[in-house]
Amino acid sequence: MRLTDTSDLWWKTAVFYNLDVETYFDLDDDGVGDLDGLAHRLDHLAELGVTCLWLAPFYPSPQRDNGYDIEDHYGVDPRYGHLGDLVEVVRTAHDRGMRVIVDLVVNHTSDRHPWFREARSSPDNRYRRFYQWRDDVPDDAPENMFPDVEDGVWRHDDEAGQYYKHSFYRHQPDLATDDPVVREEIAKVIGFWLQLGVDGFRVDAVPHLIEGDDGPEHDFLRTLRRFVSRRSGHGVLLGEVNLPYDEQLAFFGDEDGDELTMQFDFVGNQALYLSLARQDATPLREALLARPALARGNQWGNFVRNHDELTLDQLSESERGEVFAAFAPREGQRIHGRGITRRLPPMLEGDPRRVRMVYSLLFSLPGAPVLYYGEEIGMGEHPGVEGSRGAVRTPMQWSAEANGGFSGAAPEALVSAVVTGGNGPEHVNVSQQRHDPGSLLAFVSSLTRAYRAAPEIGWGELTVLDQPHSCVLAHSVDSELGLLVAAHNFAPDGRAFRVELAGASDEWQVVDVLGGDGSARPLEGGGVEIELEGYGHRWLRVVRPGEKRLL
Repeated sequence: MRLTDTSDLWWKTAVFYNLDVETYFDLDDDGVGDLDGLAHRLDHLAELGVTCLWLAPFYPSPQRDNGYDIEDHYGVDPRYGHLGDLVEVVRTAHDRGMRVIVDLVVNHTSDRHPWFREARSSPDNRYRRFYQWRDDVPDDAPENMFPDVEDGVWRHDDEAGQYYKHSFYRHQPDLATDDPVVREEIAKVIGFWLQLGVDGFRVDAVPHLIEGDDGPEHDFLRTLRRFVSRRSGHGVLLGEVNLPYDEQLAFFGDEDGDELTMQFDFVGNQALYLSLARQDATPLREALLARPALARGNQWGNFVRNHDELTLDQLSESERGEVFAAFAPREGQRIHGRGITRRLPPMLEGDPRRVRMVYSLLFSLPGAPVLYYGEEIGMGEHPGVEGSRGAVRTPMQWSAEANGGFSGAAPEALVSAVVTGGNGPEHVNVSQQRHDPGSLLAFVSSLTRAYRAAPEIGWGELTVLDQPHSCVLAHSVDSELGLLVAAHNFAPDGRAFRVELAGASDEWQVVDVLGGDGSARPLEGGGVEIELEGYGHRWLRVVRPGEKRLL
């Protein structure tokens, strides 16, 4: 693979970090996180090794869907500050070497949005065309995304005298994104935030943003990509497309990748949890073998958890049952019949070996790692918030002080309750882990350093390596920038094995990247001998003759 002109493709080797302003740090002690608080915590992210900050919606909102019900696409919710505070966060992040992307939620709005209020007032109102209306409910109406909450996607509005479509909650009417006037307004929203200095967007629910699988609908994504490129030159569109690989590939566009820049690997993520449940790497191995190759400018976003439920809808019903049985045995830990409302450490019963193995795997897989706030210290969910996505949206745990150091407000004034019990801030917090070289925070920081020193992970070609143990995933990532071999053991007992590398010779050397014995040794007969403890992980950098790498 020949690499040239890579400077504008920063997302290929970025470390993403997603947070919600309202639960990150409350500087003015009113119980709600704010932009000033975030600005005061950017050094933590820089020290962690984050290179791109992804902000969840901070726009004015009734907050009936964690801010994804937007009532003004051009503003900042006054609970968090104002536009000047947001610009200061962007400037400070850039000063720390971090880019900033924000959520682009334009497949629906809040029913309190001025567009919808105007639309329902009269059939002749110019905003009527901004939404999807019908006089009756069609027989072939699709299922709502939240079938345990909503009974369909069409709801009658008495004021409008018609039914409006809502793919999600009833208070989130779908925009008519096939209308040229609506598309022009979406472009204005994108242009506004780019002008304020953001580096791109995480695009929410992309399949609901366009209708259809190809043709003119995908032309809209191509138009948005070209618009971002013209206005920014380095802007990224990171899309949420939870579909099988063959369907997902279409959202990258043509052979040059002219639609979404990046997409989350939902298939690989769900296969990871099936492998964890079975203590068998086979499901993840098969997913990686099926993962499509991408155009040079595109990238996969790898993740362990996010702000939503851990969705398992790409698994079969029986496979989903296995994961439920292993990690969400109580009905209150499940949601929408397809997802889990827990964070990783409690699901793995706090076993530090398994937790570290998972994050080592995250950073070693080809693509860009995406962390969800609190993952770097092993935060857990709030078990009292059953059946809700809010279980994993609790305040960041900065210290062992009251409210986890998130806020000086009274507990009842907090935007969300703080996690209690063994995963509470008395036991899990940034302050303590900053001073502990054996902490998860120190380990994740070492992973970000190793990832950033191994650009082949973002640029290279994946090979799943043959080895004799089904519980082990061994893979290599190779480019002209280097060759990395990684192995991860999903089982509690140790394994030893040998893998072959194409073209290997005795002149090649191997360095244990994550510590190990730290020694370089010649390869004998073209193979690499690897030993793994139970739930063990290894990164091996292969140094070939003539390569000059920082070992």
